[in-house]
Amino acid sequence: MFPFAPGSPGGDREAGAEEPAPPGGRASAGGPPASPPAPPPPAAIVLGPTRSARRPAGPPPPQASPAKERRVAGAPEPSAAAARGEPSPPPPPSPPRRRPGPDCRGRRGGGPGGPGGRLLGRLRERSLGRGLFVDPARDNFRTMTTLYGSIHPADSVSLSTRTHGAVFNLEYSPDGSVLTVACEQTEVLLFDPISSKHIKTLSEAHEDCVNNIRFLDNRLFATCSDDTTIALWDLRKLNNKVCTLHGHTSWVKNIEYDTNTRLLVTSGFDGNVIIWDTNRCTEDGCPHKKFFHTRFLMRMRLTPDCSKMLISTSSGYLLILHDLDLTKSLEVGSYPILRARRTTSSSDLTTSSSSSGPRVSGSPCHHSDSNSSSEKHLSRASQREGVSPRNSLEVLTPEVPGERDRGNCITSLQLHPKGWATLLRCSSNTDDQEWTCVYEFQEGTPVRPVSPRCSLRLTHYIEEANVGRGYIKELCFSPDGRMISSPHGYGIRLLGFDKQCSELIDCLPSEASPLRVIRSLYSHNDVVLTTKFSPTHCQIASGCLSGRVSLYQPKF
Repeated sequence: MFPFAPGSPGGDREAGAEEPAPPGGRASAGGPPASPPAPPPPAAIVLGPTRSARRPAGPPPPQASPAKERRVAGAPEPSAAAARGEPSPPPPPSPPRRRPGPDCRGRRGGGPGGPGGRLLGRLRERSLGRGLFVDPARDNFRTMTTLYGSIHPADSVSLSTRTHGAVFNLEYSPDGSVLTVACEQTEVLLFDPISSKHIKTLSEAHEDCVNNIRFLDNRLFATCSDDTTIALWDLRKLNNKVCTLHGHTSWVKNIEYDTNTRLLVTSGFDGNVIIWDTNRCTEDGCPHKKFFHTRFLMRMRLTPDCSKMLISTSSGYLLILHDLDLTKSLEVGSYPILRARRTTSSSDLTTSSSSSGPRVSGSPCHHSDSNSSSEKHLSRASQREGVSPRNSLEVLTPEVPGERDRGNCITSLQLHPKGWATLLRCSSNTDDQEWTCVYEFQEGTPVRPVSPRCSLRLTHYIEEANVGRGYIKELCFSPDGRMISSPHGYGIRLLGFDKQCSELIDCLPSEASPLRVIRSLYSHNDVVLTTKFSPTHCQIASGCLSGRVSLYQPKF
Protein backbone atom coordinates (compact mmCIF):
# COMPACT_ATOMS: atom_id res chain seq x y z
CA MET A 1 0.00 0.00 0.00
CA PHE A 2 2.84 2.33 0.80
CA PRO A 3 6.35 2.28 -0.78
CA PHE A 4 8.79 1.32 1.91
CA ALA A 5 11.88 0.63 -0.22
CA PRO A 6 13.77 3.59 -1.68
CA GLY A 7 14.33 1.94 -5.05
CA SER A 8 14.31 -1.28 -7.01
CA PRO A 9 17.32 -3.12 -8.41
CA GLY A 10 15.55 -3.50 -11.75
CA GLY A 11 18.13 -3.97 -14.53
CA ASP A 12 20.94 -2.24 -12.62
CA ARG A 13 24.35 -3.73 -12.20
CA GLU A 14 24.60 -6.09 -9.25
CA ALA A 15 25.68 -4.32 -6.09
CA GLY A 16 29.27 -5.03 -5.11
CA ALA A 17 30.53 -5.88 -8.61
CA GLU A 18 34.15 -4.86 -9.19
CA GLU A 19 35.52 -3.02 -12.20
CA PRO A 20 37.97 -5.06 -14.39
CA ALA A 21 41.55 -4.57 -13.30
CA PRO A 22 43.76 -2.38 -15.51
CA PRO A 23 46.39 -4.10 -17.65
CA GLY A 24 49.76 -4.81 -16.07
CA GLY A 25 53.16 -3.28 -16.94
CA ARG A 26 54.52 -3.64 -20.48
CA ALA A 27 57.56 -5.88 -21.06
CA SER A 28 60.72 -4.23 -22.38
CA ALA A 29 61.96 -5.01 -25.89
CA GLY A 30 63.59 -8.37 -26.10
CA GLY A 31 62.78 -9.21 -22.55
CA PRO A 32 60.72 -12.10 -21.27
CA PRO A 33 56.98 -11.76 -21.49
CA ALA A 34 55.31 -10.17 -18.47
CA SER A 35 53.07 -12.27 -16.32
CA PRO A 36 49.33 -11.69 -16.49
CA PRO A 37 47.95 -9.43 -13.75
CA ALA A 38 46.83 -11.03 -10.55
CA PRO A 39 43.08 -11.22 -9.86
CA PRO A 40 41.73 -8.26 -7.87
CA PRO A 41 41.96 -8.81 -4.14
CA PRO A 42 38.80 -8.74 -2.03
CA ALA A 43 39.94 -5.60 -0.21
CA ALA A 44 40.23 -2.21 -1.83
CA ILE A 45 43.93 -1.83 -0.86
CA VAL A 46 46.56 -4.57 -0.91
CA LEU A 47 48.60 -4.27 2.27
CA GLY A 48 51.05 -7.05 1.57
CA PRO A 49 52.50 -9.14 -1.27
CA THR A 50 49.92 -11.14 -3.11
CA ARG A 51 50.14 -14.48 -4.80
CA SER A 52 50.46 -14.28 -8.55
CA ALA A 53 48.34 -16.33 -10.85
CA ARG A 54 49.74 -19.41 -12.54
CA ARG A 55 52.18 -18.35 -15.27
CA PRO A 56 53.05 -20.13 -18.54
CA ALA A 57 56.33 -22.00 -18.82
CA GLY A 58 59.29 -19.74 -19.53
CA PRO A 59 61.96 -17.75 -17.84
CA PRO A 60 61.01 -16.29 -14.47
CA PRO A 61 59.82 -12.71 -14.60
CA PRO A 62 61.87 -9.93 -13.11
CA GLN A 63 61.42 -9.31 -9.38
CA ALA A 64 58.71 -6.74 -8.74
CA SER A 65 59.56 -3.78 -6.58
CA PRO A 66 57.78 -3.19 -3.28
CA ALA A 67 56.20 -0.10 -4.79
CA LYS A 68 54.56 -2.23 -7.47
CA GLU A 69 53.40 -4.79 -4.90
CA ARG A 70 51.61 -2.06 -2.96
CA ARG A 71 49.98 -0.58 -6.05
CA VAL A 72 46.33 0.25 -5.48
CA ALA A 73 43.91 -1.87 -7.40
CA GLY A 74 42.59 0.09 -10.32
CA ALA A 75 45.57 2.56 -10.40
CA PRO A 76 46.53 4.12 -13.75
CA GLU A 77 49.05 2.43 -16.03
CA PRO A 78 52.77 2.94 -15.30
CA SER A 79 54.57 5.70 -17.10
CA ALA A 80 56.81 5.24 -20.18
CA ALA A 81 59.94 5.46 -18.01
CA ALA A 82 58.75 2.48 -16.02
CA ALA A 83 58.09 0.57 -19.24
CA ARG A 84 61.68 1.17 -20.39
CA GLY A 85 62.94 -0.25 -17.09
CA GLU A 86 64.07 3.09 -15.73
CA PRO A 87 63.44 3.73 -12.03
CA SER A 88 60.55 6.07 -11.34
CA PRO A 89 59.30 7.53 -8.11
CA PRO A 90 56.46 5.59 -6.52
CA PRO A 91 53.01 6.99 -7.31
CA PRO A 92 51.27 8.90 -4.54
CA PRO A 93 48.84 6.70 -2.59
CA SER A 94 45.27 7.19 -3.72
CA PRO A 95 42.47 7.45 -1.15
CA PRO A 96 40.92 4.10 -0.24
CA ARG A 97 37.76 3.18 -2.05
CA ARG A 98 34.91 1.50 -0.20
CA ARG A 99 33.35 -1.52 -1.79
CA PRO A 100 29.86 -0.68 -3.13
CA GLY A 101 27.33 -2.06 -0.67
CA PRO A 102 23.75 -3.17 -1.05
CA ASP A 103 22.34 -0.05 0.65
CA CYS A 104 22.50 2.59 -2.04
CA ARG A 105 25.91 2.77 -3.80
CA GLY A 106 25.24 0.13 -6.36
CA ARG A 107 21.54 0.87 -6.94
CA ARG A 108 19.76 3.43 -9.01
CA GLY A 109 18.76 6.58 -7.10
CA GLY A 110 20.87 5.64 -4.08
CA GLY A 111 23.23 8.61 -4.07
CA PRO A 112 23.24 11.27 -1.38
CA GLY A 113 20.46 13.14 -3.14
CA GLY A 114 18.44 10.06 -4.14
CA PRO A 115 15.57 8.43 -2.26
CA GLY A 116 17.92 5.99 -0.54
CA GLY A 117 20.14 8.76 0.77
CA ARG A 118 17.13 10.72 2.03
CA LEU A 119 15.72 7.65 3.74
CA LEU A 120 19.03 6.91 5.45
CA GLY A 121 19.23 10.53 6.54
CA ARG A 122 15.79 10.34 8.13
CA LEU A 123 16.63 7.10 9.86
CA ARG A 124 19.87 8.61 11.14
CA GLU A 125 18.00 11.63 12.51
CA ARG A 126 15.47 9.37 14.12
CA SER A 127 18.18 7.28 15.81
CA LEU A 128 19.67 10.51 17.14
CA GLY A 129 16.31 11.71 18.44
CA ARG A 130 15.96 14.50 15.88
CA GLY A 131 13.64 15.43 13.06
CA LEU A 132 9.91 14.94 12.57
CA PHE A 133 9.93 11.16 12.71
CA VAL A 134 11.09 10.54 16.26
CA ASP A 135 7.67 9.71 17.73
CA PRO A 136 6.33 6.48 16.18
CA ALA A 137 2.79 7.84 16.49
CA ARG A 138 3.76 10.69 14.20
CA ASP A 139 4.80 8.23 11.50
CA ASN A 140 1.35 6.72 11.04
CA PHE A 141 -1.06 9.38 12.22
CA ARG A 142 -1.58 10.57 8.66
CA THR A 143 -2.50 7.04 7.66
CA MET A 144 -4.94 6.70 10.56
CA THR A 145 -6.44 10.10 9.79
CA THR A 146 -6.97 9.05 6.18
CA LEU A 147 -8.62 5.81 7.30
CA TYR A 148 -10.96 7.55 9.74
CA GLY A 149 -11.74 10.19 7.14
CA SER A 150 -12.68 7.50 4.61
CA ILE A 151 -15.38 5.98 6.83
CA HIS A 152 -18.91 6.34 5.45
CA PRO A 153 -22.23 5.84 7.24
CA ALA A 154 -22.89 2.85 5.00
CA ASP A 155 -19.82 1.19 6.49
CA SER A 156 -21.50 0.90 9.90
CA VAL A 157 -22.45 -2.49 11.32
CA SER A 158 -25.48 -2.74 13.56
CA LEU A 159 -25.07 -5.03 16.56
CA SER A 160 -28.18 -6.86 17.76
CA THR A 161 -29.23 -5.47 21.14
CA ARG A 162 -32.92 -6.45 20.98
CA THR A 163 -34.90 -4.66 23.69
CA HIS A 164 -32.25 -3.95 26.29
CA GLY A 165 -33.11 -0.27 26.50
CA ALA A 166 -30.84 2.71 25.90
CA VAL A 167 -27.07 2.31 25.60
CA PHE A 168 -25.43 4.41 28.29
CA ASN A 169 -21.76 3.43 27.95
CA LEU A 170 -19.37 1.56 25.64
CA GLU A 171 -15.98 0.21 26.66
CA TYR A 172 -13.30 -1.79 24.81
CA SER A 173 -10.91 -4.14 26.52
CA PRO A 174 -7.30 -2.86 26.50
CA ASP A 175 -6.34 -5.32 23.74
CA GLY A 176 -9.42 -4.40 21.66
CA SER A 177 -10.76 -7.96 21.59
CA VAL A 178 -14.01 -7.34 23.49
CA LEU A 179 -16.59 -4.55 23.32
CA THR A 180 -18.85 -4.20 26.37
CA VAL A 181 -22.19 -2.37 26.33
CA ALA A 182 -23.87 -0.92 29.43
CA CYS A 183 -27.65 -1.02 28.95
CA GLU A 184 -30.56 0.69 30.60
CA GLN A 185 -32.41 -2.54 31.39
CA THR A 186 -29.96 -4.00 33.97
CA GLU A 187 -27.90 -5.90 31.39
CA VAL A 188 -24.35 -5.90 30.04
CA LEU A 189 -23.66 -7.11 26.50
CA LEU A 190 -20.34 -8.41 25.18
CA PHE A 191 -19.37 -8.43 21.47
CA ASP A 192 -16.40 -9.36 19.35
CA PRO A 193 -15.73 -6.03 17.58
CA ILE A 194 -13.72 -7.64 14.79
CA SER A 195 -16.32 -10.19 13.68
CA SER A 196 -19.29 -8.19 15.06
CA LYS A 197 -20.54 -11.35 16.76
CA HIS A 198 -22.38 -11.48 20.05
CA ILE A 199 -20.38 -13.20 22.81
CA LYS A 200 -22.46 -13.06 25.96
CA THR A 201 -25.34 -11.26 27.66
CA LEU A 202 -25.02 -10.69 31.39
CA SER A 203 -28.71 -10.67 32.18
CA GLU A 204 -29.57 -9.07 35.50
CA ALA A 205 -26.02 -7.88 35.95
CA HIS A 206 -27.53 -5.28 38.29
CA GLU A 207 -30.94 -4.52 39.73
CA ASP A 208 -31.15 -1.16 37.94
CA CYS A 209 -29.68 0.47 34.82
CA VAL A 210 -25.95 0.02 34.21
CA ASN A 211 -24.14 3.35 33.92
CA ASN A 212 -20.43 2.70 33.36
CA ILE A 213 -17.94 -0.07 32.59
CA ARG A 214 -14.20 -0.02 33.29
CA PHE A 215 -11.57 -2.65 32.43
CA LEU A 216 -8.87 -3.24 35.06
CA ASP A 217 -6.84 -5.41 32.68
CA ASN A 218 -7.52 -7.65 29.69
CA ARG A 219 -9.76 -10.00 31.69
CA LEU A 220 -11.17 -8.14 34.73
CA PHE A 221 -13.74 -5.35 34.43
CA ALA A 222 -16.06 -3.46 36.76
CA THR A 223 -19.60 -2.19 36.27
CA CYS A 224 -21.60 0.33 38.28
CA SER A 225 -25.32 0.92 38.47
CA ASP A 226 -28.16 3.00 39.81
CA ASP A 227 -28.68 0.21 42.35
CA THR A 228 -25.75 1.86 44.29
CA THR A 229 -23.42 -1.14 43.78
CA ILE A 230 -20.27 -1.96 41.83
CA ALA A 231 -19.71 -5.44 40.40
CA LEU A 232 -16.42 -7.08 39.40
CA TRP A 233 -16.38 -9.57 36.51
CA ASP A 234 -13.88 -11.98 34.96
CA LEU A 235 -14.06 -12.67 31.22
CA ARG A 236 -12.96 -16.25 31.84
CA LYS A 237 -15.94 -16.94 34.12
CA LEU A 238 -18.91 -14.77 33.25
CA ASN A 239 -21.58 -16.95 34.84
CA ASN A 240 -21.01 -15.35 38.22
CA LYS A 241 -19.65 -12.06 39.56
CA VAL A 242 -16.28 -12.00 41.22
CA CYS A 243 -17.77 -9.86 43.97
CA THR A 244 -20.21 -7.01 44.64
CA LEU A 245 -19.09 -3.79 46.31
CA HIS A 246 -21.40 -1.86 48.64
CA GLY A 247 -20.60 1.61 49.93
CA HIS A 248 -22.49 4.27 47.98
CA THR A 249 -25.91 5.51 49.02
CA SER A 250 -27.09 6.76 45.62
CA TRP A 251 -26.58 6.14 41.92
CA VAL A 252 -22.99 5.21 41.02
CA LYS A 253 -22.05 6.98 37.81
CA ASN A 254 -18.42 6.29 36.89
CA ILE A 255 -15.36 4.19 37.69
CA GLU A 256 -11.63 4.93 37.50
CA TYR A 257 -8.64 2.68 38.18
CA ASP A 258 -5.07 3.37 39.30
CA THR A 259 -2.91 0.67 37.72
CA ASN A 260 0.08 1.49 39.93
CA THR A 261 -1.63 0.96 43.29
CA ARG A 262 -4.50 -1.21 41.96
CA LEU A 263 -7.02 1.02 43.66
CA LEU A 264 -10.53 1.30 42.23
CA VAL A 265 -12.09 4.77 42.44
CA THR A 266 -15.84 5.31 42.09
CA SER A 267 -18.14 8.33 42.31
CA GLY A 268 -21.89 8.73 42.55
CA PHE A 269 -24.72 11.16 42.94
CA ASP A 270 -24.37 10.89 46.72
CA GLY A 271 -21.37 13.23 46.32
CA ASN A 272 -18.87 10.63 47.54
CA VAL A 273 -15.63 9.48 45.92
CA ILE A 274 -14.78 6.04 47.36
CA ILE A 275 -11.50 4.12 47.14
CA TRP A 276 -11.60 0.30 46.88
CA ASP A 277 -8.49 -1.80 47.52
CA THR A 278 -8.63 -4.59 44.93
CA ASN A 279 -5.39 -6.06 46.33
CA ARG A 280 -7.44 -7.46 49.23
CA CYS A 281 -10.55 -8.41 47.32
CA THR A 282 -12.60 -11.39 48.54
CA GLU A 283 -15.97 -12.86 47.64
CA ASP A 284 -17.56 -10.55 50.20
CA GLY A 285 -16.08 -7.40 48.65
CA CYS A 286 -13.07 -5.10 49.01
CA PRO A 287 -11.92 -2.85 51.84
CA HIS A 288 -12.98 0.70 51.06
CA LYS A 289 -12.91 4.22 52.44
CA LYS A 290 -14.50 7.53 51.56
CA PHE A 291 -11.87 9.70 49.93
CA PHE A 292 -13.70 12.92 49.09
CA HIS A 293 -17.15 14.49 49.22
CA THR A 294 -18.71 17.40 47.36
CA ARG A 295 -22.18 18.52 46.44
CA PHE A 296 -23.69 18.27 42.95
CA LEU A 297 -21.07 15.72 41.81
CA MET A 298 -21.53 14.57 38.19
CA ARG A 299 -18.31 12.99 36.91
CA MET A 300 -14.85 12.14 38.25
CA ARG A 301 -11.68 11.33 36.29
CA LEU A 302 -8.01 10.57 36.97
CA THR A 303 -5.21 11.84 34.76
CA PRO A 304 -3.21 9.08 33.00
CA ASP A 305 -0.36 9.41 35.51
CA CYS A 306 -2.84 9.59 38.43
CA SER A 307 -1.30 12.88 39.62
CA LYS A 308 -4.62 14.76 39.47
CA MET A 309 -8.29 14.06 40.06
CA LEU A 310 -10.89 16.12 38.24
CA ILE A 311 -14.49 16.34 39.42
CA SER A 312 -17.29 18.06 37.52
CA THR A 313 -20.51 19.27 39.12
CA SER A 314 -23.99 20.07 37.92
CA SER A 315 -23.55 23.61 39.26
CA GLY A 316 -20.83 24.38 36.69
CA TYR A 317 -17.78 23.98 38.93
CA LEU A 318 -14.71 21.93 38.10
CA LEU A 319 -12.65 20.68 41.05
CA ILE A 320 -9.00 19.64 40.62
CA LEU A 321 -7.04 17.78 43.29
CA HIS A 322 -3.31 18.29 42.65
CA ASP A 323 -0.42 16.00 43.69
CA LEU A 324 -2.94 13.27 44.31
CA ASP A 325 -2.41 10.78 47.12
CA LEU A 326 -5.20 8.20 47.16
CA THR A 327 -3.99 6.60 50.38
CA LYS A 328 -5.20 9.56 52.45
CA SER A 329 -8.84 10.27 53.13
CA LEU A 330 -9.78 13.91 52.74
CA GLU A 331 -12.16 15.25 55.33
CA VAL A 332 -13.47 18.79 55.44
CA GLY A 333 -10.65 21.14 56.38
CA SER A 334 -7.92 18.53 55.97
CA TYR A 335 -6.72 19.78 52.57
CA PRO A 336 -5.50 23.20 51.41
CA ILE A 337 -7.92 24.94 49.10
CA LEU A 338 -6.80 27.13 46.25
CA ARG A 339 -9.10 30.02 45.56
CA ALA A 340 -12.00 29.48 43.20
CA ARG A 341 -11.65 31.31 39.94
CA ARG A 342 -13.03 31.32 36.41
CA THR A 343 -10.94 29.70 33.72
CA THR A 344 -9.60 32.08 31.13
CA SER A 345 -9.38 31.99 27.41
CA SER A 346 -6.23 33.15 25.69
CA SER A 347 -7.54 36.70 25.42
CA ASP A 348 -8.23 36.78 29.17
CA LEU A 349 -5.02 35.07 30.23
CA THR A 350 -3.61 38.19 31.90
CA THR A 351 -6.45 38.54 34.39
CA SER A 352 -5.12 39.72 37.73
CA SER A 353 -5.34 37.57 40.81
CA SER A 354 -7.57 40.18 42.44
CA SER A 355 -10.45 38.85 40.34
CA SER A 356 -10.38 35.71 42.48
CA GLY A 357 -12.98 36.72 44.96
CA PRO A 358 -14.84 34.72 47.57
CA ARG A 359 -16.89 31.73 46.53
CA VAL A 360 -20.42 32.34 45.46
CA SER A 361 -23.35 30.57 47.00
CA GLY A 362 -23.78 27.11 45.56
CA SER A 363 -20.05 26.42 45.54
CA PRO A 364 -19.36 22.74 46.20
CA CYS A 365 -17.06 23.63 49.14
CA HIS A 366 -18.15 25.49 52.27
CA HIS A 367 -15.98 25.88 55.36
CA SER A 368 -16.19 27.59 58.71
CA ASP A 369 -13.72 30.03 60.26
CA SER A 370 -11.83 27.21 61.93
CA ASN A 371 -11.41 25.53 58.57
CA SER A 372 -10.12 28.78 57.08
CA SER A 373 -7.50 29.09 59.78
CA SER A 374 -6.49 25.47 59.20
CA GLU A 375 -6.19 26.25 55.48
CA LYS A 376 -3.93 29.23 56.17
CA HIS A 377 -1.81 27.17 58.56
CA LEU A 378 -1.26 24.44 55.96
CA SER A 379 -0.47 26.96 53.24
CA ARG A 380 2.12 28.72 55.41
CA ALA A 381 3.68 25.43 56.46
CA SER A 382 3.98 24.27 52.86
CA GLN A 383 5.43 27.66 51.89
CA ARG A 384 8.10 27.39 54.60
CA GLU A 385 9.01 23.88 53.50
CA GLY A 386 9.20 24.97 49.86
CA VAL A 387 7.12 22.03 48.63
CA SER A 388 3.63 21.78 47.20
CA PRO A 389 1.00 20.30 49.54
CA ARG A 390 -0.47 16.93 48.60
CA ASN A 391 -4.14 16.74 47.61
CA SER A 392 -4.47 20.52 47.29
CA LEU A 393 -7.84 21.50 45.87
CA GLU A 394 -8.53 24.02 43.12
CA VAL A 395 -12.06 25.14 42.31
CA LEU A 396 -12.64 26.48 38.79
CA THR A 397 -15.56 27.74 36.77
CA PRO A 398 -14.77 26.73 33.18
CA GLU A 399 -15.58 29.37 30.61
CA VAL A 400 -18.10 28.25 28.02
CA PRO A 401 -18.76 30.24 24.82
CA GLY A 402 -22.04 32.09 25.02
CA GLU A 403 -22.45 31.27 28.71
CA ARG A 404 -20.60 34.13 30.33
CA ASP A 405 -23.64 35.43 32.21
CA ARG A 406 -25.55 32.17 32.69
CA GLY A 407 -24.80 29.03 34.63
CA ASN A 408 -24.06 25.69 33.01
CA CYS A 409 -23.89 22.03 33.89
CA ILE A 410 -20.81 19.93 33.11
CA THR A 411 -22.38 16.66 32.05
CA SER A 412 -19.39 14.81 30.56
CA LEU A 413 -15.71 14.88 31.48
CA GLN A 414 -12.81 13.22 29.64
CA LEU A 415 -9.01 13.59 29.70
CA HIS A 416 -6.45 13.66 26.92
CA PRO A 417 -4.56 10.32 26.68
CA LYS A 418 -1.29 12.15 27.41
CA GLY A 419 -2.78 14.32 30.15
CA TRP A 420 -2.38 17.58 28.20
CA ALA A 421 -6.00 18.73 28.30
CA THR A 422 -9.50 18.01 29.51
CA LEU A 423 -12.60 17.61 27.37
CA LEU A 424 -15.97 18.85 28.68
CA ARG A 425 -19.53 18.58 27.44
CA CYS A 426 -21.49 21.47 28.92
CA SER A 427 -25.15 22.39 28.71
CA SER A 428 -26.85 25.56 29.85
CA ASN A 429 -29.13 25.51 32.85
CA THR A 430 -32.05 26.19 30.52
CA ASP A 431 -31.02 23.35 28.17
CA ASP A 432 -31.12 25.63 25.14
CA GLN A 433 -27.38 25.31 24.30
CA GLU A 434 -24.79 22.55 24.41
CA TRP A 435 -21.03 22.86 23.86
CA THR A 436 -17.97 20.66 23.56
CA CYS A 437 -14.89 22.44 24.92
CA VAL A 438 -11.19 21.60 25.20
CA TYR A 439 -9.13 23.15 28.00
CA GLU A 440 -5.35 22.99 28.13
CA PHE A 441 -3.63 22.45 31.46
CA GLN A 442 -1.50 25.46 32.41
CA GLU A 443 1.20 24.22 34.76
CA GLY A 444 3.21 26.70 36.75
CA THR A 445 4.50 27.85 40.10
CA PRO A 446 1.88 29.61 42.24
CA VAL A 447 2.25 33.34 42.56
CA ARG A 448 0.87 33.15 46.09
CA PRO A 449 0.17 30.14 48.31
CA VAL A 450 -3.57 30.60 47.81
CA SER A 451 -3.42 31.20 44.05
CA PRO A 452 -4.05 28.36 41.58
CA ARG A 453 -1.02 26.32 40.51
CA CYS A 454 -2.78 24.92 37.47
CA SER A 455 -5.45 26.80 35.59
CA LEU A 456 -7.32 25.64 32.52
CA ARG A 457 -7.23 27.66 29.32
CA LEU A 458 -9.99 27.31 26.76
CA THR A 459 -8.35 26.43 23.44
CA HIS A 460 -11.08 24.88 21.24
CA TYR A 461 -14.85 24.65 21.25
CA ILE A 462 -17.82 23.74 19.09
CA GLU A 463 -21.58 24.00 19.56
CA GLU A 464 -23.48 20.73 19.60
CA ALA A 465 -26.97 19.79 18.47
CA ASN A 466 -29.35 20.50 21.31
CA VAL A 467 -31.33 17.25 21.14
CA GLY A 468 -32.02 14.54 23.71
CA ARG A 469 -32.40 17.00 26.56
CA GLY A 470 -31.91 15.52 29.99
CA TYR A 471 -29.60 12.73 28.78
CA ILE A 472 -25.84 12.70 29.28
CA LYS A 473 -23.79 12.40 26.08
CA GLU A 474 -20.43 10.68 26.57
CA LEU A 475 -17.67 11.76 24.16
CA CYS A 476 -14.06 10.58 23.94
CA PHE A 477 -10.54 11.19 22.59
CA SER A 478 -8.90 8.92 20.05
CA PRO A 479 -6.07 6.74 21.45
CA ASP A 480 -3.43 9.18 20.15
CA GLY A 481 -5.40 12.24 21.26
CA ARG A 482 -5.60 13.81 17.79
CA MET A 483 -9.34 13.41 17.25
CA ILE A 484 -12.53 13.63 19.28
CA SER A 485 -15.64 11.55 18.72
CA SER A 486 -18.73 13.42 19.88
CA PRO A 487 -22.42 12.42 19.80
CA HIS A 488 -24.29 14.77 17.51
CA GLY A 489 -28.00 14.24 17.10
CA TYR A 490 -28.65 10.89 15.43
CA GLY A 491 -24.97 10.28 14.71
CA ILE A 492 -21.44 11.22 15.69
CA ARG A 493 -18.91 13.79 14.53
CA LEU A 494 -15.15 13.31 14.32
CA LEU A 495 -13.50 16.55 15.41
CA GLY A 496 -9.89 17.69 15.11
CA PHE A 497 -7.85 20.62 16.35
CA ASP A 498 -7.15 21.47 12.70
CA LYS A 499 -7.90 19.97 9.29
CA GLN A 500 -4.69 17.88 9.41
CA CYS A 501 -5.58 16.35 12.81
CA SER A 502 -2.35 17.64 14.32
CA GLU A 503 -1.27 17.18 17.90
CA LEU A 504 -2.78 19.63 20.34
CA ILE A 505 0.64 20.99 21.31
CA ASP A 506 1.47 21.58 17.63
CA CYS A 507 -1.57 23.76 16.89
CA LEU A 508 -2.34 25.67 20.08
CA PRO A 509 -4.14 28.85 19.03
CA SER A 510 -3.45 32.28 20.50
CA GLU A 511 -7.20 32.61 21.05
CA ALA A 512 -9.91 30.02 21.50
CA SER A 513 -10.86 28.67 18.08
CA PRO A 514 -13.55 26.28 16.78
CA LEU A 515 -12.90 22.57 16.47
CA ARG A 516 -12.74 21.28 12.89
CA VAL A 517 -15.27 18.70 11.68
CA ILE A 518 -13.36 15.86 10.01
CA ARG A 519 -16.30 13.56 9.30
CA SER A 520 -19.99 13.31 10.23
CA LEU A 521 -21.52 9.83 10.51
CA TYR A 522 -25.27 9.37 10.88
CA SER A 523 -26.58 5.81 11.01
CA HIS A 524 -28.93 5.76 14.03
CA ASN A 525 -32.66 6.34 14.23
CA ASP A 526 -32.50 7.90 17.69
CA VAL A 527 -30.32 10.23 19.74
CA VAL A 528 -26.75 8.96 20.21
CA LEU A 529 -25.70 8.93 23.87
CA THR A 530 -22.20 7.46 23.84
CA THR A 531 -19.27 6.77 21.52
CA LYS A 532 -15.87 5.14 21.85
CA PHE A 533 -12.66 4.62 19.83
CA SER A 534 -11.09 1.18 19.68
CA PRO A 535 -7.67 1.23 21.41
CA THR A 536 -6.07 -1.09 18.84
CA HIS A 537 -8.07 -0.98 15.58
CA CYS A 538 -9.37 1.70 13.25
CA GLN A 539 -12.90 1.40 14.58
CA ILE A 540 -15.47 3.59 16.34
CA ALA A 541 -18.54 2.40 18.26
CA SER A 542 -21.66 4.41 19.08
CA GLY A 543 -24.84 3.64 21.00
CA CYS A 544 -28.19 5.39 20.93
CA LEU A 545 -31.30 5.88 23.02
CA SER A 546 -33.24 3.10 21.28
CA GLY A 547 -30.55 0.50 22.10
CA ARG A 548 -28.76 0.18 18.77
CA VAL A 549 -24.96 -0.14 18.64
CA SER A 550 -23.13 0.78 15.43
CA LEU A 551 -19.53 0.04 14.48
CA TYR A 552 -17.75 2.27 11.99
CA GLN A 553 -14.66 1.08 10.15
CA PRO A 554 -13.21 1.73 6.70
CA LYS A 555 -13.77 -0.75 3.88
CA PHE A 556 -10.89 -1.80 1.63
